[in-house]
Amino acid sequence: MLSLFKKDPVKKLKKAYMAKLEQAMLAQRNGDIKTYSQLSTEAEAINAQITKLQTQP
Repeated sequence: MLSLFKKDPVKKLKKAYMAKLEQAMLAQRNGDIKTYSQLSTEAEAINAQITKLQTQP
């Protein structure tokens, strides 16, 4: 019953991951490749955290 009120950290990270990817896409469309690569790197780090949390028992 208590786990019902527990927040899912993976859901929060997925939302942040999608937001970073969208920001990166917009930077790429505007021709700002440096910002695009920085945001893509941050998105991949978030994705690594998601993968780590999902593989934990």
